[in-house]
Amino acid sequence: MNLGALKSLFFFLFISFSPPLFSQYIESKKAEIKILDKITTKVETFEIKVNDSINFNTLVIEIFACYRNPPEDIPENYVLLRIYDKIINSEDKAIYQGWMISSSPSTTPLEHPIYDLWLVKCK
Repeated sequence: MNLGALKSLFFFLFISFSPPLFSQYIESKKAEIKILDKITTKVETFEIKVNDSINFNTLVIEIFACYRNPPEDIPENYVLLRIYDKIINSEDKAIYQGWMISSSPSTTPLEHPIYDLWLVKCK
């Protein structure tokens, strides 16, 4: 066996049997979120189970997935959700759909004139 083939074989075996380079996310059963009512300046905390929804005044919040980093990594939480706003004499209007990240709520903001919502952590 020539030297080039031996190096290729060694490289292939090293890659095949090495531990994963990227850590896997931990799937969580609940998401803890906080909602600020800008009119009353009250903040409320909710725990919502994955594949469940809650009603908060005119908002309906549905959680589809919640993931967090392993304990040895930098703490980070991700939640996939959809938020509806019940408008009087109208159908529910989806005002937000997508991922929210706990460490940077300003990158995935909920733009609502009355409410502010952010992810605290996944449990």
